[in-house]
Amino acid sequence: MLTGLAPVIDPDIHTLVLGSFPGAASLRAERYYAHPRNQFWKLLGAVLGEPLYDLPYDERLQRLLARHVGLWDALAACERLGSLDAAIRRPQANDHLLLRELCPRLRRVCFNGKTSGSYAPLYADAGYETVVLPSSSPANARLSFDDKLAQWQAINR
Repeated sequence: MLTGLAPVIDPDIHTLVLGSFPGAASLRAERYYAHPRNQFWKLLGAVLGEPLYDLPYDERLQRLLARHVGLWDALAACERLGSLDAAIRRPQANDHLLLRELCPRLRRVCFNGKTSGSYAPLYADAGYETVVLPSSSPANARLSFDDKLAQWQAINR
């Protein structure tokens, strides 16, 4: 059983971006979206107007929180060989109800891809606005960066 990463949150976040579960490179590095071909930091940086991709990891996280954006995953743990979401077995969801207490200003939850997006109804039922975005993963080559970015702009709405 693999265990995910700690959430990047504080009481002032209004938007949370949820992935499915960290890939192998992220688990090894103990950093969100550590695979160099994952477009997450470039997409979110473009949306927020911040040069996130070019910054050291800790500064990326500081900039997110300064913009009131948090980061976490839908899953706390799972079994998986490799990094593909299709290989996830025995998923264990993170406690989304805990967010009310920890992040009282949270209003929007954005899901990075279809796997994490399958948890959108849980968050919608808890009263959050939900947005399912195209995956930033290098495995999602169906859309160009610009096509993804156009949809990721929903984070700012």
